[in-house]
Amino acid sequence: MKQWKQMAGLVAAVVMLSSATLIEKPTKATTYKIDTSKSELKWNGKKVTGEHYGTIDLKEGTFTLDGTKLTGGSFVADMNTIVVQDVTDKEFNGKLTGHLKSDDFFAVEKHPTASFIVTSATPKGNGTVDVAGNLTIKGITKPVSFPVTVTPTKDGAMVKGTLVVDRSKYDMKFRSKSFFDAATLGDKMVYDDFTIEMDLVAKK
Repeated sequence: MKQWKQMAGLVAAVVMLSSATLIEKPTKATTYKIDTSKSELKWNGKKVTGEHYGTIDLKEGTFTLDGTKLTGGSFVADMNTIVVQDVTDKEFNGKLTGHLKSDDFFAVEKHPTASFIVTSATPKGNGTVDVAGNLTIKGITKPVSFPVTVTPTKDGAMVKGTLVVDRSKYDMKFRSKSFFDAATLGDKMVYDDFTIEMDLVAKK
C-alpha cells in the first residue's frame, strides 16, 4: 500500500509538472512585413462647405502577431505621395495637392514621412483590437488610440482600421477653430479632425 501511494504521488507530481510546463510555455511571436503594393492609406478631410479625400502611399512597415494576437507594429507613410482623388480639374487638383504639402498642413519638404508605432494592443473579441501608439506628423509625436480588426491569412494577416487625427495637435493651423475665431472663419472653416483609413496586408 505504501509503495502504491508513493507511485500515485509520483504520477501526480509528473502530471502537475507537465501541465505547468504546457501553461507556461510561451508562444512564438511572428513579425510580418507590410506589402506596400497591396496596402493602402485613405485620408478624408472635411470643411464647412464640403470635403476632400485621397490616398497616401506606405513606405514600409511591420506588425507582430503572437498566434492571432496583435502585439506590436509600426509603419511609415511617404507624405510626398499625397493624392487628391475627388477633384477632377487638373489645375485645381495641383493647387490643392501643393497646399496639403505646404507648411499650412503637412510641410512635406521638411517632414517627408509620417509614422505610427504601436505601444499596446488590447483584444476586444471577434478579431477586434484596441490599438494605442505614437503618431508622428511634422516631427510632432502624440499618443493616439483606435480599434482595428485583425484577420489571419494563409501567409500573413490583414489589419484594417480608421484613425481619427486632430490636426491642430500637429501644428496645422490653416482655418482651424483651435487657432482662429470660428465666427470669423464662418463657412471657410476647415475642421480639425481628419481620418486615415488603413487597409494593411502583410506576410512573412
